[in-house]
Amino acid sequence: MANTVEEIKRPINEEMKLFEQKFYESMQTKVSLLDKVTRFIVTTKGKQMRPMFVFLCAKLVGEVNEKTYRGASMIELIHTATLVHDDVVDESFKRRNFFSINALWKNKIAVLVGDFLLSKAVLLSTDHKDYDLLAVISRTIREMSEGELLQLEKARKLDITEDVYYEIIRQKTATLIAACCEIGALSNGADEKLAKKMMEFGTYTGMAFQIKDDLFDYLSSNVIGKPVGIDIKEQKMTLPLIHTLKTASEADKKYYFNTIKRYNNDQKRVKELINFVKSSGGLEYAVTVMKDFQQKAKDILQEFPDSEPKTSLNLMLDYVIERNF
Repeated sequence: MANTVEEIKRPINEEMKLFEQKFYESMQTKVSLLDKVTRFIVTTKGKQMRPMFVFLCAKLVGEVNEKTYRGASMIELIHTATLVHDDVVDESFKRRNFFSINALWKNKIAVLVGDFLLSKAVLLSTDHKDYDLLAVISRTIREMSEGELLQLEKARKLDITEDVYYEIIRQKTATLIAACCEIGALSNGADEKLAKKMMEFGTYTGMAFQIKDDLFDYLSSNVIGKPVGIDIKEQKMTLPLIHTLKTASEADKKYYFNTIKRYNNDQKRVKELINFVKSSGGLEYAVTVMKDFQQKAKDILQEFPDSEPKTSLNLMLDYVIERNF
């Protein structure tokens, strides 16, 4: 799998190296505490998949330029801010096997750092009059917040349908990947039609990505450092579970809803529910839907002439659903 990431990066290797430097510059500040935290963020960063989408989509339709770098920095600033805020909301003290910012510096500082990163993303666009990019990132921040709140609301009521689930993951996850692809195109002066096509490509990719993430909750091996059954414990209704309960008998439905509502911390009951989802075909159904979203994204790519960036984006689509973490 490591080879795949290197293969995906091949057409944008130089751009990604330069991006790291530009991204760090975009976060610099005269406040020493903030600078210490942002330095920590840079040293503990992940695979940087989202900037990769920006650069590959820019190269798919044109060339990488200064506006592309600014767009990629905006995306990474927003993504980092949401991770910092998520760790506070989830009371999580680990992120990618490092301590989270709230674990090291407490909640108050973590929230303010997240706010600082969001403001930096907005300023990066207004300082350079990139108003088209500002419109994309403003919409993205709004949708991500709405998606998270919709999920929290539904976790309380447990009245989530498949359509509501798709809306949650579109807003929560897919909207940011859609923004990457749209921004990559816009940085090359793409017209509205092309920008919308790239946004759709990113949306389908993001939907497949989130369903894959939700499937990890049912794997016996703890491959992504996330405890098995954590979504059930947090009363998050994901696709395998929604489909299973929709097709279950009334008696089973009542029993397992009760598990989610009242016994979500009972290890035995949670394990029983996971086995019920597995034996009822919930995982297979989710995999089918995930592959359908992947295919829709591939169909959009087919409309473009063959090129290295196109090959890399196809590899990225395979990576999204085949990854083990």
